[in-house]
Amino acid sequence: MEKLEPHISKIQSKLQELLKQYNSLKKLSVEQSETIAKLQQEKESQTKKIKALEEQQYILKSAAGELNQTEKKEFEKIINQYIREIDKCMALLNE
Repeated sequence: MEKLEPHISKIQSKLQELLKQYNSLKKLSVEQSETIAKLQQEKESQTKKIKALEEQQYILKSAAGELNQTEKKEFEKIINQYIREIDKCMALLNE
């Protein structure tokens, strides 16, 4: 029995060390998940800003009469999308 005690204490110390490592890695995982979520939000925000700036660019070029053919088509798509959204809103208001 006395021969088993050193082995048991050694196993216990190793288990304690593994538990510490596990808790450390779990904390790191939570931090990284939070960072990922924050970065995804920032990316979405930046994407929306880019889209708004591109739309402003199309409007400015359209007002100046400097749109090329592909830009005109893209601008028409954006305008048509807005018209569809307005039509949906109006339909919802009429219900």
